[in-house]
Formats: sequence, C-alpha cells, structure tokens
Amino acid sequence: MALYNHAVISMVTADKFNSRAGVTKDQVVDHMEQRFDLTRDRSVYSCEEFALRVCTSKSHSFSNTVLSLSALQKYDTKPFIVILVTPDGCKYFLANSTFLKKISHSSKELRKDNIKGSFNGSDIMREYDGIANVPENFDRLFAIHQAYTWEENLERLVEATNNIAPSKSRFEIDEVSKENILSAPIRAQQFQKSEAFVDLKEDLVGRTARVRDAICIAALIDNVNLRGRVIEELVTTDDPQII
Repeated sequence: MALYNHAVISMVTADKFNSRAGVTKDQVVDHMEQRFDLTRDRSVYSCEEFALRVCTSKSHSFSNTVLSLSALQKYDTKPFIVILVTPDGCKYFLANSTFLKKISHSSKELRKDNIKGSFNGSDIMREYDGIANVPENFDRLFAIHQAYTWEENLERLVEATNNIAPSKSRFEIDEVSKENILSAPIRAQQFQKSEAFVDLKEDLVGRTARVRDAICIAALIDNVNLRGRVIEELVTTDDPQII
C-alpha cells in the first residue's frame, strides 16, 4: 500500500481550476495531467501518490459506468479518486475497492477466481461506517482501506453482486401487445413509403449537413457517451451558440 500524501491529495481536491462552473471533462483531464505529470492508461491517470478517473454528469449524482474491476485492481494500493465534472464544478469520491457496494455492469460471471464486470458511479459508497466520502475524510477512509486486502474486498463484492435481486417483475405479454410487436415491421415498412418519412429524411440530411464541421470536431471526443450526446444535440438544436 502507498502512503497517503496529504499535501498532494489536497492539491487535487482543492484545485481552483476544477471548481469553476462550466469546466469540461476534457479541460479537467488536460489540467490534471499537466499539473501532476500523470501517466495515462486508457481512462485512468496515475502517479506515485494517487490514481484518478474523470467522469461527467449533468447533476451531482451519476450512474455512468466508471471502471472495470480488473482495471481498479492495478491501482487499488493507492488512493483512487473519481472526479465527477458537473455543470457547477467538480465533486470528488474515493473509489477504492473498500468503498464499492457492488459490481453492476457485465458482472454475471464475477467470482473470486474470475474478475469480471465494472462499477457505476452509483456503486461508490457516499458514506462508510458513518464517515462521509468527501475530500475532508479521504485520509481517514484510505487508512480504513489499508486494513483490508484486495482478496477480502473481492470476496465481499462477489457476495454482494451475486445476491442482487431483480427490482422489476417479468414482463407478461398479452394478445394486444403480441399483435403490436408482430406488426411492427409492417408499420415500419409502410412509414418508409410515406410522405412524412421523406420529409423527416430531408430534414435530417439538411440538419446534418449544416453542422458537418462541428460533428467532425465532436467525433474527436474520447468518451463515447459524451460524444453521442454532443452530436445528437448538434443535429437537433436550432441554437447557434451550441454549434
């Protein structure tokens, strides 16, 4: 386990650049990478004192996929910080294995001898044993994390993940729904031959051509979710400021 460097971690979580409203994920990544001379390994940036992952959300809560459990294992011996970029600045969470509730994404085959799946933002504990997961408590939380081995946390996560029960009942199809589903291809085919489809297609082609250059720039965004949202907004908006 790495020693907790209070001075360096405080520089990360109290960074004034990241506290600005309207700061973007790419700006935060570039700023942190240059300020701390971080090494990039796909979506994780690290140095001797810490590792971090930058995520984005339109609110202070987020359920986006953060990282695979196998990737986290490589950095779990040092403080692993998730920076959430929101419209009014950044929030910080400690996301070492001790502070994960479960593994959510693609985790059906997760076992102690088969590390599978990823954790979402909602899987990060906001509080551990009465201690809030906020920068002021990161030193205390990391000290707690150091008391557990990776194997102990993995065993807990396997149990917690495999005990997840479905929250919704199975969809039961009735005759009306069955008829609607089976007739969907015919309705789609009929729509493709209609004047409404021609109008819709011409409008989409025109909108796409109008923002062609902006789409080419947006295509350079690394985050696939953010890239999709930006391109969708470019095509659908009539606000020239967005473009």
